[in-house]
This record gives sequence, C-alpha cells and structure tokens, in this order.
Amino acid sequence: MLQALTRFFRRASDESQLELTFSSAAPVDADGMLARLTALGLKRISRVQLTRNRNVMVSFGGGVMRVHEGYLAAPEPVLRAIVGFVEGRTRADRRAAQRVIVSHPIATMAPATRRERTHREDVGMADQLTEWHARYNARHFHGRLKPVSMRVSRRMKSRLGHYSAAVPGGDAAEIAISRSHVRRHGWPEALHTLLHEMVHQWQDETGRPIDHGATFRAKCREVGIAPYARRVLATRPGRAAGAQTLGRLAAREG
Repeated sequence: MLQALTRFFRRASDESQLELTFSSAAPVDADGMLARLTALGLKRISRVQLTRNRNVMVSFGGGVMRVHEGYLAAPEPVLRAIVGFVEGRTRADRRAAQRVIVSHPIATMAPATRRERTHREDVGMADQLTEWHARYNARHFHGRLKPVSMRVSRRMKSRLGHYSAAVPGGDAAEIAISRSHVRRHGWPEALHTLLHEMVHQWQDETGRPIDHGATFRAKCREVGIAPYARRVLATRPGRAAGAQTLGRLAAREG
C-alpha cells in the first residue's frame, strides 16, 4: 500500500495528510540518501527516488520511497523523523515524526522559469495597465509602491492576474494580467484585478506574507475591492443579435 506525506496550505481533515515544507539542498544522490536513512534504521525501503514534487514530500510503497530532494541536506533529527514516518507502526508514531519534521524551518526555492513576454499586439494594453498602476498607487497607496513591469499574458486561462515578487539576482517584480480576462470581462473587471495584485505588491514591499489572509482582506476593503481570492464575473454579451444573458464564472486571482 502506498503511504504519502503531503504538504497542505490549510489544515486537512484527514490526519494521515501531514503538513510539511521543503528546501533545496546540497547535491547528494539517491543512493547516498538511502545509505543515510538505512544507517538510521530504515528497513522497509530498498530504493530511493528523488523528486521535486511540491505537494507530496515523502511517499513509499513496494519497497520504494520517493522523497523530495530538499531533504538531502536535512539534519539528522529530520532524517530520523522520515524514518519514523516510514517505519512507524502506529498513528502516534507517525504524528510524533511529523512534529519533528515540521519544527525544522525549511525555505522554499522555486525552480527557475522563463517569464512570458507581452505579445507585440498587446503592448498598448500593457501601457494602459502601467498608467492605471500609477493612478491607483497615488490614489490608494500614497504613491509609495514601486513602479513594476506590467505583462499581458496569453497563457493565463484560469487565473485573472498574478503578482510576482522580485528574485534577488534574477527577475524584477511584475504584475501579469490575463489577456483573455480583459477581452472577456472588460476593463472595469481587469482594473479590479490590477488593484488586487497591487495589494499583493503592497504586502511584499511592506514585509508582509503574500497571501489572502486577514491583512490582505482588510487592505482590499480599504481600497474598495472585493477581499477574496476568487470572485464571480459576468461575461460580456456576445455580438450576435438577441443575446440576453450573461454567463457567470468563478475566477481566481493571484
């Protein structure tokens, strides 16, 4: 039977789903990891596979354990906890292992990705978003937000927009807005999304977590937008004569 240790952002109702974070680590291979864990008492596993899965941190079945590569440089108590999760015979054993694992702070390192560029036909749209960013900055944030790059995305389908924080030594901060969102729902809704992402920018630049928690919701109310990660949107009527209804959908903002 496959057993898995899974990371969740919210508390899971199933106690077998355990919260966990991960990090990047020094380059040690899977065989080295197996040797370290075996020395600490691992018996049921004959092969280790390293993964980069951001949700399932540790899973095992059929003598094979899949473990995120972020644990390669973990200290011995964390490795013992992984062994305890695999070898534990009771729920209490595994919960004890969980407490050790989650008590160890681990930073997340996202894989490097190449950002999409604004299509040349959408540059005018990006310029308008830049102008609105300046207006909203002055109106709602006392002009304290930094200018950021605006990108119109043709890849975004399920998301309306996204704020990306600057990466040290890498990409600058930017706000991306879905092109299909602008075309389907119109500028008023797109500008609502822009302001939503500017609240995330405010969180970032003031040292707050970038999330949809209580501080985010309070700031949204302050600037006059819906304080939700998802909102219901009305699609604009089609051009065909006699179109009477508006389709509605729940869409996600970054």
